[in-house]
Amino acid sequence: MEKSKQVNNKKTTDKVKTEVTNPLKSRVSNPISAENNIIARINNINAQQSNNKLYSSYVNNTISKKSANLAELINELNSAVKDKHTSTDLFGAIHDIFTDKFNCLFTAYGLFHEKSNCINLKLQNKFGSTYSSKIFMSDETNPVVDSFKNASMISREDDNFLNIPYLQESPSYIIPLMSIDKCLGVFIAGMDVTESESNIMSFIANYAAMFIDNLNLREKASKYDNTDNLTSLYNHRGFQEVLSKELQRAKDNKTHLSIIMMDVNNISKINRELGHAKGDEVIRLLADKIKQNIRSNDKAGRYGGDEIAIILPDTNTADAKYLAEYITYTLSCCFVDDVGPVKVSVGISTYPDCTENQEKLLVLAEQAMYISQAKGYKEGMSAIISSSDYNFWSDDSLNSFAEVLAKRHSQMGINFEEELVHKFNNEQISSQNHLMEMVTSLAGAIDAKDPYTKGHSTSVSRYSEALARAINLPEEEVQRIKLGALLHDVGKIGIPENVLKKPSHLSDDEWEIMKQHPVIGAEKVLAPNEALRDLIPMVKYHHEHYDGTGYPEKLKGEEIPLSARIVSVADAFHALISDRPYRKGLGVEKACEILKMGAGTQWDSDLVRQFITIAPSLSTSI
Repeated sequence: MEKSKQVNNKKTTDKVKTEVTNPLKSRVSNPISAENNIIARINNINAQQSNNKLYSSYVNNTISKKSANLAELINELNSAVKDKHTSTDLFGAIHDIFTDKFNCLFTAYGLFHEKSNCINLKLQNKFGSTYSSKIFMSDETNPVVDSFKNASMISREDDNFLNIPYLQESPSYIIPLMSIDKCLGVFIAGMDVTESESNIMSFIANYAAMFIDNLNLREKASKYDNTDNLTSLYNHRGFQEVLSKELQRAKDNKTHLSIIMMDVNNISKINRELGHAKGDEVIRLLADKIKQNIRSNDKAGRYGGDEIAIILPDTNTADAKYLAEYITYTLSCCFVDDVGPVKVSVGISTYPDCTENQEKLLVLAEQAMYISQAKGYKEGMSAIISSSDYNFWSDDSLNSFAEVLAKRHSQMGINFEEELVHKFNNEQISSQNHLMEMVTSLAGAIDAKDPYTKGHSTSVSRYSEALARAINLPEEEVQRIKLGALLHDVGKIGIPENVLKKPSHLSDDEWEIMKQHPVIGAEKVLAPNEALRDLIPMVKYHHEHYDGTGYPEKLKGEEIPLSARIVSVADAFHALISDRPYRKGLGVEKACEILKMGAGTQWDSDLVRQFITIAPSLSTSI
């Protein structure tokens, strides 16, 4: 009562600023400390006087003040803010509660902006109107500044200090937003406040401050998580997230999206000979040139160690090439000490022309980049390669594809062999030469899985062709056998590498796994491809034995197709003369002796006899 009389006496003079000494000021940063226990407040709140002469003298002719049960208030506050994700949403919920429970005429909150050295206030009145005001820290007479700087709760009988015209006059209560002894800003309620209500408001304000602090920390952490420290571009994770969103937008809007992948040439040599600091300087230069030349809606990220990728929404391949050419030109004009002009390899892929799958889009861009690296430079400029520019089945393309998938497999889960078969079976065959090129490339990729059988399929094809000619088969059948022999081991594409590359003899279980490769080759690789189905007998039955002890179906004698019997002899001969981890390759004469010993049991006797006559004339270089 004594405090109210003092305030009323001042009100009758000149309505100057009135600061109320609050017993909670010393512990405003911790509204739920032991001596200020919230449970005690819940128990005592209804016993507190809710009327205040300063407030009642102001609102006598407007609205009567409601009393609020603290337990209900806390429950309602909890329900209102638990799904809020922004400070605007949080203070909107607090505003609704204050206007409903306390008939508060307005609420406002303001956060300190360090660069501008001010508090940006956002105010909403009881009727939904919103206002903004800027309170500069230089205005030391303003109670908002006082409350912020001194972390003190201040009561005013007016709201003139807010500098908002047409705002209905109201008493005001200013509370600092404290989080871990740091003031983030202020919260203001357009109402007169009792001591018990000031405790409630302090509690809510500090809750809001911790909420805001957590938002800021999460934003900083998110930015750190998604930003590369060296280049200030997106890191790999951030780049993938942005690409996912942009691809969805391109799909929704039916627009193109291009990826440019750039790789610094000779970066390993630069790091090795000049140090990693020089390598970092080159990568930063590339990043800076990219940032300077892309559009505001383009995004760039550090995709790998020295690889930077650019996302170009609403951009086709031709436009992506134009940008890539300009960036490589600007790089060629920049000289780095001890390095010279920065040279990069450039690959491009475009949605949806190349693929609609995000990871494959990146694989194709990276594959194109490796092909660019293989082609080098022409007239000092990078070879800018799009995934639509090259023949997938060329050596450069296939090797690049394998290199990319081998490098990215653990990240993306894309299996090289499965992708290869998928591409193989979806290829539009344009000619017999095109088919032969594809089959040769596929066979080479299968042989590459096993370092001990490099060139095996090509050699078996050559031996099978020679044997087919030696027994005077028609030319068309000779070509079919030549093709089928190239693919006789294609089923090894499905055999685990720990079995395929085991340097010693296989266990019984491992051998059972290995024996599945003829069926895998026939059913998983050839059967889906109509142009290759007539090669299935050679692939499926080339491990059948003449006496019926082979696999997979234990066919006997002439039940085994002639083409498969031919491939079986050629396959065995090359295996005998090739080095293995457990033995050296045999000479031609010794290999022929072993073929003779197995004639009539493992192999067709007539074919073995014929093959032995031509074996010395065949090239045996591995």
